[in-house]
Amino acid sequence: MIYLDASFLFSLHFRDSNTASALLLASRAAETLVVSALCEMETINAFGLRVFRGEMSEQNVVNAMRDLESDFRSGLLQWRPVSDEAFQRAKALSRKHTASIGVRAADLLHVATAIELGATTFFTFDLKQALAAQTAGLVVNEPPGELR
Repeated sequence: MIYLDASFLFSLHFRDSNTASALLLASRAAETLVVSALCEMETINAFGLRVFRGEMSEQNVVNAMRDLESDFRSGLLQWRPVSDEAFQRAKALSRKHTASIGVRAADLLHVATAIELGATTFFTFDLKQALAAQTAGLVVNEPPGELR
């Protein structure tokens, strides 16, 4: 199972500097691509933030949401909830890694959720999150694009 974080999911559904890499990695994936409720919410929020900043139009959001929903319906992406256990694991990861890595709480919750779901691989374009995921024992893609 491969867990996708919001930076990766965003790049799958709106063209940015990481889109080509995201499409290539997703197309080559031999395992199930999993998206958590947190990831979906962060991605939708990222669409809105891009509109607010003038980097995306409302029509871009409509198109991106249509594509995202299509990927869930087709089974390309599998949706999973975030468990209470993931929050507990995220707290432990925070105590262990935040002071040295500087990773955000939501990013640790993604890593913890991936572990709780049984994912072995983690796709992200966020450097600190990638480091946290690797430190926690997940295999992480080598993001060739711009890291956030």
